[in-house]
Amino acid sequence: MSRLPDAASMHRDHDGAGDRLAGPSRPGLDRRRWLRLAGVALGGGWAAGCSTAGAARWTWSAPARARVTPALVSPDRVIRVVAGLRPYRPEGFVVRAESFDEKLLVHNYGHGGGGVSLSWGTAEMAADLVDGVGAGEAAVIGAGAVGLATARLLQRRGRAVTIYARDLPPNTTSDIAGAQWSPTSVSDSLDGPFGSKFERAARLAHRHFQSLVGPDYGVRWIDNYFPSDRRMRVADYQSRIRDLYPEWEDLEGDEHPFPTRYARRVGTMFIEPPRYLRALLRDFRIAGGRVVVGEIEDLSQLAALTEPVIVNCTGLGAKALFGDGSLVPVKGQLVVLRPQPEVDYLTVGGGRFSTEGSQYMFPRSDGILLGGTFERGVESLEPDNAQTERILRNHRMFFQAMEDKRRAVNP
Repeated sequence: MSRLPDAASMHRDHDGAGDRLAGPSRPGLDRRRWLRLAGVALGGGWAAGCSTAGAARWTWSAPARARVTPALVSPDRVIRVVAGLRPYRPEGFVVRAESFDEKLLVHNYGHGGGGVSLSWGTAEMAADLVDGVGAGEAAVIGAGAVGLATARLLQRRGRAVTIYARDLPPNTTSDIAGAQWSPTSVSDSLDGPFGSKFERAARLAHRHFQSLVGPDYGVRWIDNYFPSDRRMRVADYQSRIRDLYPEWEDLEGDEHPFPTRYARRVGTMFIEPPRYLRALLRDFRIAGGRVVVGEIEDLSQLAALTEPVIVNCTGLGAKALFGDGSLVPVKGQLVVLRPQPEVDYLTVGGGRFSTEGSQYMFPRSDGILLGGTFERGVESLEPDNAQTERILRNHRMFFQAMEDKRRAVNP
């Protein structure tokens, strides 16, 4: 594995600032304080919800036939708290080509909260822009989900590819992404020409991910539930690609097991980034790809690369490296619980149990992810203890109420 020359020996025009990942940490919770907060909210239900008997797998007897197990949520099940920065552009992602120092420079960045979901789609769009240049070598800047997908597609099209990246899996922002296949929080609006670009990228990516389903890549089909106390509309992004969500079903009352009046169930693919990204990097190397570890901090370093084609997959780093002032960091914080293999569904939302932020539960083999936050303009990667407490408290109340509903129906 090669390394870039020390950046200090080259001209510095910008401070590098690519997608970043906060290191795992134990939350700074005052456990007694948290227990008091949870106790007030839950009354006497705490002990019952933490018992293994209370979490037994069960089959809902209503038409939905949903087989679900409530997640066990408590401070002593927390194994880490992590935060990452989404590379958000209100106008949406960028895929375009330009000339740069007698090279072809293709941009592929700014995916917001949909980086993993859209990665193969925008990678194919970027690769199409490269096809007009004769065969030869290509450089990909960045080794997150977008960079790795782009590198693999360029290899498949016959190019020798080198990845230049400051961070490799498992130390990229993509590694902590929730990564259900659902390209959300990509732009402020899907009106105008961007809506068509979004739809094309989504459909291309969805097809690519279907070819990766299986344990090797950590991609599987799963039920995704959207619990709500109000009837749900169809989000704009979903309306454009609704056919990509099989078994779409709106449920209410006793047709679903959740402690809300309504719930929407859809089928979707779920990607486990640690396994998935590791497999992509493996495939890239097996196919002869080269990796150079180091940060491209200014355009003079970029111009010094020998490859005639460069694809920019730097995510948030494009703000400093290429001066894209539209990029906004959006902090996302996750609380990770120890794995609970019997939990095999996703939840997004929580009705009245969801307060002061988003709420979702994604079960990965390395832990159950509880989210989350969408803090626009926040650059700090330090976990916020107040957010940790909120995420735990709201999920604890939600899953306890879910268990209470089960007991009322199946005493």
